Amino acid sequence: MEKVLDIWLRASVQAHGFIDAAFWHAQRDSMRTLYLPVATTYVFERDGAVAGFYSLHGDVLAALFVDPDSQAGGIGSLLLADAKTRRSVLELSVYSANQAARRFYARHGFVAFGERPDEHTGHPETLMRWQA
Repeated sequence: MEKVLDIWLRASVQAHGFIDAAFWHAQRDSMRTLYLPVATTYVFERDGAVAGFYSLHGDVLAALFVDPDSQAGGIGSLLLADAKTRRSVLELSVYSANQAARRFYARHGFVAFGERPDEHTGHPETLMRWQA
């Protein structure tokens, strides 16, 4: 749990420079006590250490994060491929300003179908869906 939280926090701060880092630090306890416990989380290990994870909540890909020190090595694609074996439909929301993540999901067959403000930050989120 601690390594998953560490990856989530560092990757969130890195990927979302448009949101103050203090927000992510303030969300750490909620991730530990509210969000992760209601989802099923799968981890990717390399050399005995957690290098990334994803969480499913029903058909929602609630999280997919790779340790910033291990990014751009295909771990995110492997995690996403594994998630696709577990569901025939996946939906997610990604900050609209996070162009890299939006491109990543589009490369893996996700299609945008809407936008809404994030309930915590007010920043726009793009809603995306993949279907087998």
